Amino acid sequence: MEKNRVCCLYRVSTDKQVDYDNNNEADIPMQRKACHRFADKMGWTIVHEEQEDGVSGHKIRAENRDKIQAIKELARKGKFDILLVFMFDRIGRIADETPFVVEWFVKNGIQVWSTQEGEQRFDNHIDKLLNYIRFWQADGESEKTSIRTRTSLGQMVEEGHYKGGNAALGYMLVKSGRLNKRKHELYDLKVKEEDAAIVRLIFDKYTKEGLGVQKVANFLNNGSYSNPTGNRWSYNTIRNVLHNPTYTGYLRSGDSRSPFIPELQIISQEQFDRAQEILRQRADVLKNKPRVPMNMKGNALLSGNVFCGHCGARLHLSTANKCYTKADGTKVKKPRVRYVCYGKTRKITPCEGQSAYIQHKLDSMVEKVVKEIFDRIKGVPKSAIINSRYKEELAVRKANLKRTQSEYAKELEKLNKLREEVVKSIQGESAFSQSMLAGLVEDSEKKSELLKAQCEKAELDVESSKTLIKDLNDQYDEIISWSSLYDSATIEAKKMIVNSMIKRVDVYRNYELNVELNMNIRQFFLGMEETENIPITA
Repeated sequence: MEKNRVCCLYRVSTDKQVDYDNNNEADIPMQRKACHRFADKMGWTIVHEEQEDGVSGHKIRAENRDKIQAIKELARKGKFDILLVFMFDRIGRIADETPFVVEWFVKNGIQVWSTQEGEQRFDNHIDKLLNYIRFWQADGESEKTSIRTRTSLGQMVEEGHYKGGNAALGYMLVKSGRLNKRKHELYDLKVKEEDAAIVRLIFDKYTKEGLGVQKVANFLNNGSYSNPTGNRWSYNTIRNVLHNPTYTGYLRSGDSRSPFIPELQIISQEQFDRAQEILRQRADVLKNKPRVPMNMKGNALLSGNVFCGHCGARLHLSTANKCYTKADGTKVKKPRVRYVCYGKTRKITPCEGQSAYIQHKLDSMVEKVVKEIFDRIKGVPKSAIINSRYKEELAVRKANLKRTQSEYAKELEKLNKLREEVVKSIQGESAFSQSMLAGLVEDSEKKSELLKAQCEKAELDVESSKTLIKDLNDQYDEIISWSSLYDSATIEAKKMIVNSMIKRVDVYRNYELNVELNMNIRQFFLGMEETENIPITA
């Protein structure tokens, strides 16, 4: 029987938004036409075709590529005689794997052909060497392509252009009027106001009302908030929204970042940072650190940031029924809620403090602290607080700039000395080998680049004084808004306000408290006063 049954494999992995040249990355229709023409010319019959869209032959190994595995299975069953591709790099570009994938087909009686490079044979050692060299070159080209792609994406973002892909919730794609080298239309982002309102609602529910990611999804599903995708709101959708930095008005690609684009900002930087801190702290449940309230159920105000002042163990809520006898002699059960020292009750730590503290008594004392803070902040003119905070923050940023510039200058000096030593080594005048110096130079160059980026960021921080004033005003206004909302707020909202203001509460015998404020509150508290902790005695 004549062996002329052909299986074709087509693969493409380009991102059409990226503007770069890559002659090997022919699109699927072009590959298919080339293979059909070649098969007709050779008198072969195409009996099967497989297509991979957006699959990297450089990053994804054959064992994880469904189409390669499917073709292997067909080969085992003798369903075809020839594997035909446009170019051999369509099979893959991994130097330590792809040559052996091709060899596997040949050893299993399958001829492997390329429309551009002919048949790949393994008749002798020279064939094997040439096969390996071909894919080693393809691997190198893939790495170069990857670098070009990352560089192109980074340059696009740094110029304030969208790098491509689907628009996130809150945005829509609009034609930019620009074309890449392949004449494909490039797009920019634009805020879609009706969806942006949902983004703001998600951040508000998460950062201000204390709803968890799943509860936010449930809230949207139970309301009249339709998901633009047509699907139900899910945990992952909400989490992706909370993690997306584009909402602050900056485009990012790897380490590249665009200038601030006001028309893209949906969420303030402060609220976004608050969301990241809550996400981080909620993921940190196993560590004995202050965090946002993990339990939003019940009427207890403190959860997650109240500790025993004697042994340092976290206080946990405990509810038990206590029997009371009424005046008429009837007995009733009434729940008794207490904050219990976990270390003492479980005998984990030696503790001289109380085993438990009455919940409503401890909560009322902390509420008194919160209201006192509100009163004292409102007692200082806003302009005085903002000006003082501005001077302090600007001084910190300038000090950081000076420090990073000094470190960068030292590293550059070190790098120059290493390069001079390389020259001496080449001339045979150095005690160090060229290979050792090459490694040291490479490490120093990487550190220099990192410090250079840190300097540039520090310079931007110093220069962005208008943004700093705005941020400080926003922070102040948020604190003042808490004060007006607190008395009428739900217990969930109160918990979030308290945990935004108070970093840690340590409780000692006889309800003596030590309250440690969060940084922002400490900086605003009493305007210009230095306030670390507030000791309070019942």
